[in-house]
Amino acid sequence: MNKNDFIFGIRAVIEAIESGKTIDKILIKKDLNGELARELFAKIKEYGILTQRVPMEKLNRITMKNHQGVVALLSPVTYFKLEQIVPTLYEDGIVPLVVLLDGITDTRNFGAIARTAECAGVNTIVIPERNSVSVNADAVKTSAGALLHIPICREIKIIDAVRYLKECGFNIVGATEKGNEIYTDADFTVPTAIVMGAEDKGISDEVLRLCDNLTAIPLIGSIGSLNVSVAAGIMMYEAVRQRLNSNMIAE
Repeated sequence: MNKNDFIFGIRAVIEAIESGKTIDKILIKKDLNGELARELFAKIKEYGILTQRVPMEKLNRITMKNHQGVVALLSPVTYFKLEQIVPTLYEDGIVPLVVLLDGITDTRNFGAIARTAECAGVNTIVIPERNSVSVNADAVKTSAGALLHIPICREIKIIDAVRYLKECGFNIVGATEKGNEIYTDADFTVPTAIVMGAEDKGISDEVLRLCDNLTAIPLIGSIGSLNVSVAAGIMMYEAVRQRLNSNMIAE
């Protein structure tokens, strides 16, 4: 990890929070306590920053300097909320295309999806706060810089994001082996949210139940599934194809 990717030490992290630095999450030693630690916890609560309790060994692997049991991982981008993005898209007369990543944890897959999303004109990518990838230097590099050009929304839970998008009139299209229709049958010419599931488990059951379309990509060979970044690319470019055919995108 590059030294510019993190800040360590209780007072330094408090100052980083107060100065408005974009913090991905703060790693805290499991038994950290004391007056200064309580001040840090108050700031974390005030600013709603994600934290994770970890053993001292994990912090030492990041830095052997005097971290005092606290390391803040910095994000190279500012995270948004869907409430900041969706209304503006509608006001600008855009038919939104959104990609939601339900439990994607592999940084390389995330970067590849983001690169394709930027090329396909996706308006935002949504990730959950926990059990998910986040935007770090490795992800930005894998995305060929695309993560610096496409807004990333980080929501508490993907299911809450899906509910919000449904309220906003989005058609929710899940890409799943459990799909009951071919992906080309879904209508991508309306406001659309494409949901891609975790590499090992797929889309969670609670999110599947909220999808308007459960779509499958035909597999002819003997291997039972596609890499999630490849599947996401197929879904996104089906949206591009349909929108080009409907004269919604200038060629």
